Amino acid sequence: MIVSNAIAGVWCLGANWLPKLRVKAMWWFVVAAEVTCFLQAIFGVIVINTEKLEAPKFHMLYGFSAIVAVGIMVSYRQQIKQYQYLLYGLGGLFIMGLGIRAVYLDPLTTGR
Repeated sequence: MIVSNAIAGVWCLGANWLPKLRVKAMWWFVVAAEVTCFLQAIFGVIVINTEKLEAPKFHMLYGFSAIVAVGIMVSYRQQIKQYQYLLYGLGGLFIMGLGIRAVYLDPLTTGR
């Protein structure tokens, strides 16, 4: 999720200034990167429930905030169409940051 949204964010920001980057494949990649947010949340909920684990305090908050961010980007895409590349570029980087923060809080991945 982190890497795909970082790439999508940088690609969209680049497309804001370089029109030759505005290709259909970019939007397919953005959709795939956003879907990873939902897949990761779904698999996380499944693992938490089946393994009877307890997630770190804010880990789920950051994960579900990424889903909310995707919803906000999708809901505003038509209203600010002239800034859609900035919206998805900054949004992708924001989601990347949420993912990094969620991983940083996870004691299983940080050794804390």
